[in-house]
Amino acid sequence: MTLANSQFTATKPQSPSLVCQYPAATADAVISWFSQRLQFETDCSDVHSALASGADDFVLLDVRGEAAYAQSHVPGALNLPHRQISPATLQALPADRLLVVYCAGPHCNGADQAALKIARLGYPVKMMIGGLQGYQDEGFAVTAPVATGDQALQCGC
Repeated sequence: MTLANSQFTATKPQSPSLVCQYPAATADAVISWFSQRLQFETDCSDVHSALASGADDFVLLDVRGEAAYAQSHVPGALNLPHRQISPATLQALPADRLLVVYCAGPHCNGADQAALKIARLGYPVKMMIGGLQGYQDEGFAVTAPVATGDQALQCGC
């Protein structure tokens, strides 16, 4: 059904649904919230598109452990495990270029930890939401995918 073909009833429901149980925020609050959120994160599709176009205005960092990175990662990503982030390890990266971090997926907070460390060191940073799992869920190819069967690879966080 398209919006143009939809039919909305003019009757008012007796009680609010679970969706409407709490009122929506004002337009100004919504604008503020989502504007801020987009300053902190990007998504897998935008990262893939930027990499495919040859964009060089950011550096993609896989912040999982070395073994997980070696097994499979987003093509073009550099590996810097979040536990190794320090002034010395970031020294090779341009201080004015955006760093985009990702970890295994939404079940892991390694990218959050990396982003916090990187920001504390004065670098601009965003997180790629969804991580490697999200990237693959979008249908994008990763390097050297290795079937692990029922045994999940630990991300090393």
